[in-house]
Amino acid sequence: MNNDEKRLDRLSELLHALPVDNFSMTLSELDGYVTGILACPEMIPPSKWLPEVWGETGEAQFADHKAAEETIGAVMTHYNSVAEAMTRSLWIEPIYAVDPNSDETLWEPWVDGFTRAMRLRPEAWENLLDRADEETRTTIIFLMALQDINTGNSKFTDEEIDEIDIEAPDLIPNCVATILHQSRPELAGTVAANNPGKPHKAAPRPGRNDPCSCGSGRKYKQCCGRN
Repeated sequence: MNNDEKRLDRLSELLHALPVDNFSMTLSELDGYVTGILACPEMIPPSKWLPEVWGETGEAQFADHKAAEETIGAVMTHYNSVAEAMTRSLWIEPIYAVDPNSDETLWEPWVDGFTRAMRLRPEAWENLLDRADEETRTTIIFLMALQDINTGNSKFTDEEIDEIDIEAPDLIPNCVATILHQSRPELAGTVAANNPGKPHKAAPRPGRNDPCSCGSGRKYKQCCGRN
């Protein structure tokens, strides 16, 4: 287990240690949430978004000062890690939950976190929708449609939902990259400067069930795509 995996495992433990009645975020929800915060056209200070992490009341009810310090520190470290990944390539690797019984990738918590971040600044996202190009507008609407599927409010047929369910994990990173071009143009400029002549978007990663490109012989989702 590398240092990044250890960090994420510890962050997950700290979130689980919060009172159950709070309905605090899981690791996957938090990952989507901080991605949405960083993708927002407006800067959102931690004082505004941190309470949502702790749950419905906004009160963390930490066991003690040490737990508070470590948990807040771990959340901010992850926020900075996602920010760094965006600055480097506009490409994020979402942390999806996995059903322990079926080994199925669950994208729903991540999307729930991302759309919760959007609700912190609805006007900023509405303004982005108004001025965005067609691809970005379609992408934002698609992410909102994923949340409708998650909440049971989708107008898609069962067959369409089944198809989207399979494709969503691989589509989401592309969606974020597309949005970042419009919502955070200063990042797109940084990436272009660091990689002259290269396209803005990274190549799509392997499908979850494709053989991993590292040559291990295992499926991508069970190897380099585990997180």
